[in-house]
Amino acid sequence: MASASRIVAVLGPTNTGKTHYAIERMLGYRTGVMGFPLRLLAREVYDKVVAARGPSVVALVTGEERIVPPRAQYWICTVEAMPEGMGCDFLAIDEIQLCADPERGHVFTNRLLRARGTHETLFLGADTMRGPISALVPGVEFYHRERMSDLVYAGSKKISRMPPRTAIVGFSVDNVYAIAELIRRQKGGAAVVMGALSPRTRNAQVALYQNGEVDYLVATDAIGMGLNLDIDHVAFSSTRKFDGRRMRELAPNELAQIAGRAGRGMSHGTFGVTGDARPLDEGTASAIMNHQFTPLKKLNWRSADLQFGTVEALIHSLEASPSGENLIKAREADDLGALKMLTRESAVISRTTNAQSVRLLWDVCRIPDFRGISHAEHASLLGVIFEHLHGGGVVPDDWLARQIKRIDRTDGNIDTLSKRLAFIRTWTYVAQRNGWLRDESHWRGETRAVEDRLSDALHERLTQRFVDRRTSVLLRRLKQKEALLAEVNDKGEVTVEGEFVGRLEGFRFSPDKSAQGAEAKALKAASLQALAPQFHLRADRFYNAPDTEIDYTEQGGLMWGEHAVGKLVAGADALTPQIEVFVDESAGPDVAQKVERRLLHFITRKINALFEPLLALQKDEELTGLARGFAFRMVENLGVLPRASIAQEVKDLDQDARGALRKHGIRFGQFTIFMPLLLKPAPTRLRLVLWSLANGLQDFPESPPPGLVTVPSAKDAPEGYDTMSGYRAAGERMIRIDMLERLADMLRGEDSRGGFEAKADMLSITGMTLEQFADLMQGLGYKAEKSERQKVKPVAAEAEAKPAEADAKPAEAAAEAAPATEEPAAEASAEAADAVSPDGDAVAETPAAEAEAAPAQDAAPAEDTAEVKPEVAADAAAVAEPEMEVFFTFTWGGNRGGRQGGQRQQNRRPQGDGKPAGKGKPRGAKGGDRDGGPRGKPGRKGGPRQDQGAKTYSARPAKKEKQIDPDNPFAAALMGLKQGD
Repeated sequence: MASASRIVAVLGPTNTGKTHYAIERMLGYRTGVMGFPLRLLAREVYDKVVAARGPSVVALVTGEERIVPPRAQYWICTVEAMPEGMGCDFLAIDEIQLCADPERGHVFTNRLLRARGTHETLFLGADTMRGPISALVPGVEFYHRERMSDLVYAGSKKISRMPPRTAIVGFSVDNVYAIAELIRRQKGGAAVVMGALSPRTRNAQVALYQNGEVDYLVATDAIGMGLNLDIDHVAFSSTRKFDGRRMRELAPNELAQIAGRAGRGMSHGTFGVTGDARPLDEGTASAIMNHQFTPLKKLNWRSADLQFGTVEALIHSLEASPSGENLIKAREADDLGALKMLTRESAVISRTTNAQSVRLLWDVCRIPDFRGISHAEHASLLGVIFEHLHGGGVVPDDWLARQIKRIDRTDGNIDTLSKRLAFIRTWTYVAQRNGWLRDESHWRGETRAVEDRLSDALHERLTQRFVDRRTSVLLRRLKQKEALLAEVNDKGEVTVEGEFVGRLEGFRFSPDKSAQGAEAKALKAASLQALAPQFHLRADRFYNAPDTEIDYTEQGGLMWGEHAVGKLVAGADALTPQIEVFVDESAGPDVAQKVERRLLHFITRKINALFEPLLALQKDEELTGLARGFAFRMVENLGVLPRASIAQEVKDLDQDARGALRKHGIRFGQFTIFMPLLLKPAPTRLRLVLWSLANGLQDFPESPPPGLVTVPSAKDAPEGYDTMSGYRAAGERMIRIDMLERLADMLRGEDSRGGFEAKADMLSITGMTLEQFADLMQGLGYKAEKSERQKVKPVAAEAEAKPAEADAKPAEAAAEAAPATEEPAAEASAEAADAVSPDGDAVAETPAAEAEAAPAQDAAPAEDTAEVKPEVAADAAAVAEPEMEVFFTFTWGGNRGGRQGGQRQQNRRPQGDGKPAGKGKPRGAKGGDRDGGPRGKPGRKGGPRQDQGAKTYSARPAKKEKQIDPDNPFAAALMGLKQGD
């Protein structure tokens, strides 16, 4: 064993500053070498020395990384990669207690016995190594260092209650990932540190923790090997680990090595257990706190005096037993196992015929099994590499390029990237060996670049999976009581400190739905605090927004753009609803009041605009008596009243009262009293909302589509829905009330007692087929008798029409001029005067009515205008059955749902006829408007009334002419007709 001028063992617990002391001692010499158990720790110390002396004099040598500047003075290495025989001034080995490690102990023991600095040698480690070092290293000096802070056992805690700056330790990859995922959900995220990570990934993860982006670290026992982090508490998720051969309990000194990471510098630390780990017994906890452990007595050893004459001699020298009582033979390591497996191959044996080839084989076998697939797979790969090196002297570039290309991919999940990193470490190790490649610098750069890309991708995946940046940022800022900066873009997306946290929908904040549990609570609390100024800015913008940006839904919701900001609620009466705003409590009462005032202004203006005639009726102080009471009923029912429900009130109104009400646009129809202007789509939509509010409905019925004369009857609709929607239910369909009044005008000229058929005009204005019209009539109180008859062929009439063809041409010209001639009379009629569509246009011009009239006209017998060639019709008539057609005969059923509660109507003597009206017949069948308007003339007995021209004659003496009511809506038209006569 070599000797040095000074050998010092610096022993003590963790957090004593041993590594820092060794760095200072090394920098006091011209040259130095330091060996560390992990390349992660080596990289950390390398960065510190570079910061002190610059990169030009500092080298880093590990199994997979080699940075050696030309003027290197200080070498930072892993223990396995330490150069031998350099004659450096200073040499140090950290974590020397690893001499007792079953897997790597023989390497540390070899350095303990053989590695020396020419001026000073330091062994850094635990007090448990005092005995073996004293026995094996003559002249050693011992220097004890006390821990700079206290370490206290804190018992068991749930992960959800872990304090910030905690490291949770697991002993398997799956366990580490599961804990990190749980912390992400509950605490915002965690950094992940494992020995298998590349230095680049590990440093990036540690940076997340060190700079405060996350408050939690989840790691394997790799953090126990000298990594210096700002940890306040260490929690063990388990106290058992797999040591490569079996599961075993960790010894107290092993637990102490990890727990000692808590409390850096003068800050005290704590340790405990969590998850499924059982609480530590009192003896173990006390030993860790007091740093009192069973001293080590045996160190693992493997001979360094290797024989390379033959493979058998090499194996024999590796399996030699130690001579000292403080040394024990190390168990078979991976490199010796690979050597034994390769010697079973005849191709390998045939190539190892001299010491040089045996040494080469041993160098190849020392390539670590980074992949960890299986011993056989690893040995097979080593055999290929040995074959290339033995046969060609170097590993072929094209073969190595193919191996690296398969790995150089950054897609995939965490496990996939971790495996690729393990694979590239093999080729990184190969590239670091001198003489194994033609262009070593090129391949070192290639493998390093691939490892860096994979490391960055792995760090990104780890961060994406285990770190919720927004939650961690918000929690950190809240903890530091800093003002948070919130921004809301034009889509309502809310970002706080640049992190998306949710959406601002109107004046309510909707957190990101991916956040759950404690994360969601923290996210919302932090977001609402930051959004306080935004609520006020948005409220000001809303208050000044035009009415065109605000709307209401058919369920009473109030919308600003696409977001709900409130809803209508019932008020004192239907026309004065109240407002309930949708504003988060955190926005404050000022914002809520401002939003409420703006919405109240909007709905008030909307009601004033759409119900202007109704409000004018309500405010008319000239209305008195029964007229004022009737006006109150109209306002109460939002401008639409079924006549049956107020039959007596209508009967009690005199002509003056009716005239005063008509000035406000009220129409007294046969079925409904209504204001035509309020039947337009916009007032109808709002009327249904206000009516639903006033009646306390849970689900508001929607208004029918605009422009349709009839719509299907709404099933399960609340009572009164048809009237409020501007329709009257009649059978399977509902008919618009203004069109129903026009139909009623047509029905007055029919013999409803003797029976009549539907005319084309009736089908046209309703837009119905004959079958639908029959159902409608039954809904109005008529009986519909369905029959069949032989269809009259147009062919038969054509033959008779031919002789008169020349005479027909003048008649056609007269017929074309007829509409213009009859137009004044049509305007004077009751239906033309009162029938107005909801859009304010004449019904005859309604597109929906015209569109639906076509099929209805085809179904009517009177409109059958199909053209058939004479010769074809004649042949068909000779061989085919007579073509039949369906028709309906309508008679009054004796009860009309909309007529004065089904009371019998009074007989009224029509003008120009001495016969009384038939009993039980609708009052309008031969009479005029119920308000006293002009009446039609009775039909002939025994059949439908035929058109008899403009004049009629009677042998009876002329009756005293009845005065025309000046308030009658048809007064002007009647006066014009009278003057025309």
